[in-house]
Amino acid sequence: MMSLQIEGVSRKFHTRYKVTSALEQVSLQVKPGEFVCIVGPSGCGKTTLLNIVAGLEKASEGRVLLNGREVKEAGPDRAVMFQESALFPWLKVIDNVEFGMKMVGIPKEERHKKALQYLQMVNLVDYQNSFIHELSGGMKQRVALTRALTLDSQVLLMDEPFAALDSQTKSMLQAELVNIWKETKKTILFITHSIEEAVLLGDRVITMSSNPGKISKEFQIHLDRPRDPLNHAFAVMVADVTRNIREEVEKVGQIAKMESKAVECHKKSFILRHAHTRVGTGL
Repeated sequence: MMSLQIEGVSRKFHTRYKVTSALEQVSLQVKPGEFVCIVGPSGCGKTTLLNIVAGLEKASEGRVLLNGREVKEAGPDRAVMFQESALFPWLKVIDNVEFGMKMVGIPKEERHKKALQYLQMVNLVDYQNSFIHELSGGMKQRVALTRALTLDSQVLLMDEPFAALDSQTKSMLQAELVNIWKETKKTILFITHSIEEAVLLGDRVITMSSNPGKISKEFQIHLDRPRDPLNHAFAVMVADVTRNIREEVEKVGQIAKMESKAVECHKKSFILRHAHTRVGTGL
């Protein structure tokens, strides 16, 4: 099992006129087999952090270690699932699932057997010869999840994979994901805007603030599994945990707004002083 360490990661974006800090000194350790969810407002750098862990972006400072080795590029030890399914429409379901295995040189018979095994886990074996346009949105995400699982990577990185789905389909896929996680014992880093989803799925919930993106707090989710959102007693416990996390997210959001307002006031004050100096000197 692979441990994941994020050490002092910062990410700055340079434009012609300014430097924007998307992430600042983010450090996080994810235990082998742990399900960690990250929540925070839009623009707090959640996806940027996930892309750095995936090796799709490079950190400006800091590093990511996987099982003690520094991550410098994308690799089969980290599977990624995005909000969009990113499937190939000209390929059938089975071919989409086998694609990643084919790219890393897994023999045809072996990859076909493994693809069917995972399609069985998400109840899509009967659709193996269907084309992507013949599937619903939820089924497309199942295919994407299956493709991510087939490389047998120990770390699964998920960027709001269920955000665009209706609530019923989302609940069904959440349950399937938890069952797959239990069976495969993968380490999962899951990005979401939904605090309820984070509490339902995660062993631990990380909240982030923005401008720049930082970890503001960690919450251990001490709720027994399986977690049934329809169970009244469980729903009450989830509501209590969710309220605490939401208060933290709202608090850091308010602080960020206050800081942003203070910066804008400072800028305006500077501009006015500078304009006064220009007028006084006749420039």
